Amino acid sequence: MNGIRFDDWLRAAVFRYGLAPAGFWCLSLREWRWLTTAAAPERLQRADLTALLKAHPDAEP
Repeated sequence: MNGIRFDDWLRAAVFRYGLAPAGFWCLSLREWRWLTTAAAPERLQRADLTALLKAHPDAEP
């Protein structure tokens, strides 16, 4: 998969996510990947971009 050994995954589940070993082994691979994958950042909305452009205009040479 990604080169991480299962015992390393188990350690991460227990120490980083607070899962009991039994809970770790009950997870599907899809659930484990969901837990360990960072969420996508929120997209910048047009109104926010417009506000940024007004607050920080490009300098004229």
